[in-house]
Amino acid sequence: MMSERITPLTRSLLVEQLVRDVPDFPTPGILFKDITPVLANFEAMREVFGHFYTFGREMKPDVVVGIESRGFVLGMPLSQELGVGFVPVRKPGKLPYTTIREEYTLEYGTNALEMHIDAIEAGMRVLIIDDLLATGGTASAACRLVERLGGEVCGLSFMIELGFLHGRKRIEGRAVQSLVTYP
Repeated sequence: MMSERITPLTRSLLVEQLVRDVPDFPTPGILFKDITPVLANFEAMREVFGHFYTFGREMKPDVVVGIESRGFVLGMPLSQELGVGFVPVRKPGKLPYTTIREEYTLEYGTNALEMHIDAIEAGMRVLIIDDLLATGGTASAACRLVERLGGEVCGLSFMIELGFLHGRKRIEGRAVQSLVTYP
């Protein structure tokens, strides 16, 4: 079954060339991978969405979940192209209706994510989108939110993966796509 395997990585040289390293952001010792040059480049974004769309079509989601905030930028156009709805997952206090909450750890601290309690219906297939897979804390928290509401995570798609942080281990057993991996 497709949702139970890890998909091979698809390398994007253009995206890899455009990602900018920003040292000591957001805290000292972190080398931040800045995707804003990728977002500004039409050809790079066409390539990104082509890969995301191909993967998304294979996963057959009922809805796309985008993780704040760059997951919104990537997830909303993808949901429209796939012909499905979009659900935002946000940091605490940002959603106006009743929410459920999941805490997680990341490479430079801790945080939490929230989702509206009526965002996912039982049995829905959900494709989760974000810009970066690092430690897997954010992605696994988003998976737990979806599953708490009765949804099935059919896949996760990322523009960048920091392989040396082993984030895939926290989302093991799920289909995962990353366009650029930094080993």
